[in-house]
Amino acid sequence: MRNDMQRRLTAEFFGTFWLVFGGCGSAVVSAAYPQLGIGFTGVAFAFGLTVLSMAYAVGHISGGHFNPAVTLGLWSAGRCANKHVLPYIVVQVIAAIVAAGALWVIASGKPDWVPNGFASNGYGALSPGHYSLGACVLAELLLTFFFLLVIIGSTSKGAASGFAGIPIGLALTLIHLISIPITNTSVNPARSTGPALFAGGDYIGQLWLFWVAPIVGALIAGAVGRVLFEESSIEQTVVVEERRTS
Repeated sequence: MRNDMQRRLTAEFFGTFWLVFGGCGSAVVSAAYPQLGIGFTGVAFAFGLTVLSMAYAVGHISGGHFNPAVTLGLWSAGRCANKHVLPYIVVQVIAAIVAAGALWVIASGKPDWVPNGFASNGYGALSPGHYSLGACVLAELLLTFFFLLVIIGSTSKGAASGFAGIPIGLALTLIHLISIPITNTSVNPARSTGPALFAGGDYIGQLWLFWVAPIVGALIAGAVGRVLFEESSIEQTVVVEERRTS
């Protein structure tokens, strides 16, 4: 039904907006003040907290994807209906761009503010640690793979009911603790797209990696999830979802 789809897309918009605004905001604003002491660790927890909080706030409406790679990974695992894939991804990207725009307006309100990379992702010269293209591709692919494995596993039959948001949020925190020095952490094409459009230049030129590697990692994880976790529960999820929306 149209109303159900509208509710789902609204939930995905707010969830993705909060992830980009809160996670990138901690990097652009708070991490710029050494006296606050949040550093990489604080930014990592900020991203984890955005997903954790929105998973419980709106996850029951849309499934709490907030990430094109997650949507495609869950589709690969049989957890996302075909008709939801493209609308979810479009709304996620729009929300990320709007969130980055709002963050830019707020951050630029400080007289001496310098955007630098504006929390964008990059490899080579644009990598925080100047990691090579190959290293960044492998990091993004592996980290997205394991992120999806956590999501699929923690929401599978037999997992602790009602607690999936906690391991998912903590997994994203761990991912950031590992990869902020490598790529500034993407594992989310929408999160990468919003800031890159405002940072401009080479950040836009490198954006392809932060679509390709996360999506490939997510699709592989979805395929593995079909084998590793009980197929009946995966298929039942789609059947129930189809019935709810028909």
